[in-house]
Amino acid sequence: MTTDHSAETLLIEGADAIAFAQGQFSSNVSALSVGQWQFSAWLDAQGRVRALFHLARIAHDSLLLLLRGGDAASLAQGLQRFVFRAKVKLSAQPTRALGTGPALNTYAFHDEGDLRIYGCGTHSLVVGHASDDTWRSLQIREGWPWLPASTIGELLPQAISLERLQAVAFDKGCYPGQEIVARLHYRGGLKRHMHCVVLSPKLTGGTVLRQNGKTVGQLLDAVHDEGGATALAVIDDDVIDLLKSHASVAIDESITLRVVQSWSA
Repeated sequence: MTTDHSAETLLIEGADAIAFAQGQFSSNVSALSVGQWQFSAWLDAQGRVRALFHLARIAHDSLLLLLRGGDAASLAQGLQRFVFRAKVKLSAQPTRALGTGPALNTYAFHDEGDLRIYGCGTHSLVVGHASDDTWRSLQIREGWPWLPASTIGELLPQAISLERLQAVAFDKGCYPGQEIVARLHYRGGLKRHMHCVVLSPKLTGGTVLRQNGKTVGQLLDAVHDEGGATALAVIDDDVIDLLKSHASVAIDESITLRVVQSWSA
């Protein structure tokens, strides 16, 4: 089966590339070594996720972002407004195929010819190779979110478990949205979190879940099997509390939902 998720990549290079990324992105970019990648995000002033990506340091002064949703051209345009006099060049790369590769240590990154390979433990993500999309089901089970277009700029990092993925740093300088993200980290208060769920119909990423007409969640990414779909979903905590006393919960439009894994912030 061919993947329907393409590789959108953005190259950031120049003498100030690392400092620029450190001041814009939520992870600790300065700690990233050449030949390694980390999860990272670009947030808006309200702390919501504009972009989620694998951030690889491919050279001393060069970074390559593999987006987990969204498009590289829009991200480059948005970031360009903050370059000012920094010695930084932002280049959205042509869209390429994204496939599954052999096992490679998580956070390892290397090139093989014109292929870009991101290690993910039991497998790897290969930019430039049209193989299969086995990586999707593996990463859904690991709780690695992929953001559909409808969720861009709508979700807080803790709602998609970015603290667990070390995509959010609290011990570095300021970056957009840091104050709000830190407040949630130290004080709590978020009432929706990410879960791996099994659903009765074959729903797709971006599907809004409603109960008694009220929006209670949204699917991020989903893979189908004979019985329905396995998906990552952001769901209101009160629905999850209900599931603690029921094997499954009925959602509007004859959707049956069962949680198989949950993650905190």
